[in-house]
Amino acid sequence: MTGPSGSGKSTVLERLMARDPRLALSVSHTTRSPRPAEQQGVCYHYVSDEAFAALVEAGGFAEWADVHVHRYGTSHAEIARLRAEGRDIIFDIDVQGGDQLHAAYPDAVRVFVLPPSMAVLEARLRGRGTETAEQLEVRLNNARGEIARAGDYDYIIVNDRLEEAVEDFHAIIQAERRRAERAGPIAQRLLAEGRRDGHGEQQL
Repeated sequence: MTGPSGSGKSTVLERLMARDPRLALSVSHTTRSPRPAEQQGVCYHYVSDEAFAALVEAGGFAEWADVHVHRYGTSHAEIARLRAEGRDIIFDIDVQGGDQLHAAYPDAVRVFVLPPSMAVLEARLRGRGTETAEQLEVRLNNARGEIARAGDYDYIIVNDRLEEAVEDFHAIIQAERRRAERAGPIAQRLLAEGRRDGHGEQQL
C-alpha cells in the first residue's frame, strides 16, 4: 500500500484493520529509539545499528532504506511469521520500498492511494500544521514524483470519500483472496475429502 503523504492511506489502513481480522500489518525493524508510548515488537522491532547492518549483510530484509539518520526495513522472518499464521499481510510502504518488496515477492498485490486532487492534498498537509512552508513544498514535490509511479501499480484508489475508499480496498482484498492460484488449495482439499469418502476412488 503506497501513497503520498496526505493521501489518507494511514486512515484507510486503520479502518481496514478494524474491519478484517485476517489482515496483519507488517512490523518493521528500525534503528531509532522507541518513543514513550511505543512497545518493542508492536510498533517496531527496535535494533542496534550493528544488528541492522548484520541483517542487511545476511540478506535478511525484503526491503530496507535509510531515512534521515535512521534505518528501516521489513524482514523476511516477519513475513514468514505472519504467513505461517495464515494472515494476509499489508505493508504501508513508500515507492522505493514497494519496488524492493515486489522484487522479492512478485505475487504481492500493489495498491496506490491517491488524493482527489493536488489542491486537496496540499490542504490536508497544511491542515496538519506540522510543516514549515519549505517542508511543505518538499512534501508536495515528493508527492508528484510518487504519483507519477501510480500507473505501475495493480490497483489505484482515489481517497475522496473515506468510507468508499475503505470499501474499494476491501473489495480488492476479497477479490484477490478468490483468485484461482490462491484459492486452488481449497478445491484440492475438497477433492481429497471426496476420495476419502469413497467418491471418485474406492476406500481401502
